[in-house]
Amino acid sequence: MGIEVVLFDLGGVLVELGGMGEMALFADEQNEDEIWRRWLSCPWVRRFERGECSEGDFARGMVESWSMPVAPDTFLETFAAWPRGLLPGARELVRDSSERARVACLSNTNPIHTQRQRAEFGIYELFDGLYLSHEMGRVKPDRNAFDHVVRELNCPRDRILFLDDNQINVDGARAAGLEAERAVGVASAREILEARRVLPLRDADGTSIARSR
Repeated sequence: MGIEVVLFDLGGVLVELGGMGEMALFADEQNEDEIWRRWLSCPWVRRFERGECSEGDFARGMVESWSMPVAPDTFLETFAAWPRGLLPGARELVRDSSERARVACLSNTNPIHTQRQRAEFGIYELFDGLYLSHEMGRVKPDRNAFDHVVRELNCPRDRILFLDDNQINVDGARAAGLEAERAVGVASAREILEARRVLPLRDADGTSIARSR
């Protein structure tokens, strides 16, 4: 069966993030993978990305719970700047994918980053469906986030291909019955979409290659 919906994560797939490397400056941990695991399971992060607390409470909670050697306002200023812009080729990738499938995004995010991405990046309008955690009240990798999106898309689970740069979210999507792959950046996502026959194969100069039948 073919893929009917490509469900993109944003940060790390289509949007450049500066976050976890900078987070090491505030956390007693230098390994970025470990910081990501801690971040994704942090109660304050989950509250903020579910829309359950203010940005001030989030900043104060993070500084206290992570024992950061900075003031909450300093952390929040750095946090607000984490999304740096669209990765090269991101807009083209979404548009190319939309020629053969519906395109949607599922992102763990918050009002601060959503406002910036809507005003400065101009990517949201490319999607047929927009599923932002703080608006849904649900976060990845929780099963209820994926179930909610499946209901909204009204598409069989095994015909939705989810692309995310964090393996924990890929695992969560697979457990919920979706097709899912880890994609780090635009080139990685494009390779997966070509392999899954959502996009045509291309040679070195970008020319489409006809597939053998």
